[in-house]
Amino acid sequence: MSVEFNHTIVHARDNRESAEFFAGLLGLEITAEWGPFIAVGLSNGVTLDFATIPAERIAPQHYAFLISEAEFDAAYAQIRQRGIEHWADPHQQQPGTINHNDGGRGVYFLEPAGHAMELITVPYGGWTS
Repeated sequence: MSVEFNHTIVHARDNRESAEFFAGLLGLEITAEWGPFIAVGLSNGVTLDFATIPAERIAPQHYAFLISEAEFDAAYAQIRQRGIEHWADPHQQQPGTINHNDGGRGVYFLEPAGHAMELITVPYGGWTS
């Protein structure tokens, strides 16, 4: 039996705002809306299902995405164009820049509900042969 990750629920102050922020930044599409959920589809079939909940109940999470160099260029251009505060590190000690860990590029930023988002072009530890 194969096990695949299918979806996760992402808590948001405003599900539409967070879904549109994320989809727009990475050139993705909103794939479905039902009940309290607005889903954004990723290329591997996984969806992020954004759900509005009271702001005081949102526990900030970390979401990391492995993307291509071209996708990184486009997303980072959007980050800069939109004036989104960003960092090269998860501790927010290196503002306004990116990292070059593992021979790739990476950046951290917050989405509207306060979740930490990370974009990387090479997985941790680098590519294996």
